[in-house]
Amino acid sequence: MGIKIITDSACDLPIEYVKKNNIEIVSLTVNINGEFLKDDLGQTLKYDEFYKMVREGAMPSTAQVNVATFEEVFKKTIENGDSILYIGLSSALSGTFNSANIAKQMILEESREAVIEIIDSLSASLGEGALVYYACEMIKNGATLEETVNFVENNKRKVIHAITVDDLNHLKRGGRISASVAVIGGLLGIKPTLTLDDNGVVVPGEKIKERKKVIKYLAEEVKTKGINLENQTIFICHADCKKDAEELKTMILEKVKVKNIILNSMGAVIGTHGGPGTLAVVFMGENR
Repeated sequence: MGIKIITDSACDLPIEYVKKNNIEIVSLTVNINGEFLKDDLGQTLKYDEFYKMVREGAMPSTAQVNVATFEEVFKKTIENGDSILYIGLSSALSGTFNSANIAKQMILEESREAVIEIIDSLSASLGEGALVYYACEMIKNGATLEETVNFVENNKRKVIHAITVDDLNHLKRGGRISASVAVIGGLLGIKPTLTLDDNGVVVPGEKIKERKKVIKYLAEEVKTKGINLENQTIFICHADCKKDAEELKTMILEKVKVKNIILNSMGAVIGTHGGPGTLAVVFMGENR
């Protein structure tokens, strides 16, 4: 019996890594210009096409993964003789984790011998992706399912998200900030920073003027809050602002030595809520 890692498309991992490591992806959905499309790591809806539509005025919405989808994927995996490790998008941000949990209970009612471990990542985008990555690397190196689950559960609140958005209106539309704050912030040229708390909720951070300064702030967060950086893989994700992501990567490498940096685009689901120009770095620290 093998261990099958399953995650959802909000993990924003590079599709090459996912395919290479046989990770199963269940897709959230984005509704854009009246069309419902799978958010599947840029395969159905290309990253650049999505952000082009948003920049041109499209106002997308998102939908969680439903129970039936999880039930189908879980059944197929169990019938293949594998145990399941599902790591999902923060339950504070989506009902996707709850759908997975309901599907698990339905499967176990039919097959009590099935092994299904479900973890609420309390993270989003490459924060969730980082936990999937660590779990995958552990399993490849011979870790048991129990060892892997214990590691993820014990370390998920150490995954730090340092995020900035370029346009406050997307946060306003998602109910993250008030309309008045969005207007004032826009007029003042504020580039807010965000992070996730211990409950997986997006919370405000520093308010910084100028894009250049906020990119420097993100790099400094890695330096001041990161632990054991020489042995860490750092994750950078961006919403159609690759030049800024590359600049952030350069700044980080000028400040600290890290094992590796994985850089990828944010998918349509996460990009819907942050908007074009969203930039984030994810790393391990002592706590959030």
